[in-house]
Amino acid sequence: MFAKIWKKFVNRESVTYIIFGVLTTAVDWVTYAVLWRLGTDYRVSTALSWAAAVLFAFVTNKLFVFRSFEFRPALLWREFSGFVAARAATGVFTMVAMIVMVDGLRWNEFLGKLVVSAISLVLNYIFSKWFIFKKTEKKTASAGESGGTERP
Repeated sequence: MFAKIWKKFVNRESVTYIIFGVLTTAVDWVTYAVLWRLGTDYRVSTALSWAAAVLFAFVTNKLFVFRSFEFRPALLWREFSGFVAARAATGVFTMVAMIVMVDGLRWNEFLGKLVVSAISLVLNYIFSKWFIFKKTEKKTASAGESGGTERP
């Protein structure tokens, strides 16, 4: 039973998502830290670090995680706008959660950022997998076991 669960949840897609999720989080945190150290308000630092992370995440998720190699303008725009909308939803969550935790609950900023990042990572995977880079039956059937759209 353990092997079956392991096989379902530990695969190329989930492992690469975690790797690029960690790298996206690093982009977010490094940008946040640089801005914060420059004296930028934590709310502005949070918003700008989020934007940098979203751009990085779109490229890496499209190409390396979900293997979406189609670049027709209409499809690219649909994926990008859906990705940004989903990330905007988690971005709003991030802003609200940081304000609640830091100003409302008087949590340490680092602890708040840690909690928010973990929750956002899970939410972003769900949105990307099930809504943005969702495979159609035609794509899935032609992609075989890899679970992604392969290069032609």
